Amino acid sequence: MKTQKERMLAGELYIADDAELGRESRRGKRLARIYSQTTENDGDYRTELLSQLFNKIGSNGYVEPPFHTDYGSNTTIGANFYANYDAIFIDVARITIGDNVFMGPRVGLYTAGHPIDAEIRAEQLEYGQPITIGNDVWFGGNVVVNPGVTIGSNVVIGSGSVVTKDIPDGVVAVGNPCHVLRKITDKDRDYWAKQKAAYFADRDDE
Repeated sequence: MKTQKERMLAGELYIADDAELGRESRRGKRLARIYSQTTENDGDYRTELLSQLFNKIGSNGYVEPPFHTDYGSNTTIGANFYANYDAIFIDVARITIGDNVFMGPRVGLYTAGHPIDAEIRAEQLEYGQPITIGNDVWFGGNVVVNPGVTIGSNVVIGSGSVVTKDIPDGVVAVGNPCHVLRKITDKDRDYWAKQKAAYFADRDDE
């Protein structure tokens, strides 16, 4: 017979009121609370806490406090990660985040789901579906990513979007529900390359 944790991570119905899950959830919430109470002078301590909280976080990973999560141990994060204030990761299923991912304030990654049928939902049965995010993704503020969504690489998600379906590589996507607005093109690359050159030219004049 599968444990409640095994059922949870397999995307099957489970009940969260379970001793093993309770211990792991309390651990994750405790670490997130301690992290959220640190100050800007606690850089090394913050790095250590994040390494304990998450299954893995790559080099140069940083989260602005406060931060909230269910477990933390079901979340894997690549290098050069940044999440602004009030990020919420509900990781009852696995959350996988690639390299060079940046999040504006109040981004929520929600893997948890509940049955549509009210009677079954009232029995405290729930489930989770994983969220996967590629490399080089930028989330505007107040984005919500729903259970089971995969977001490709080289993507911008506009502020306030609610992502209910998969988003392909190389696009700007916006709205509720979130949809592809346009592709990211060589014209975009050329424009920002010029802005970068202008920045360094200005610095050279100092």
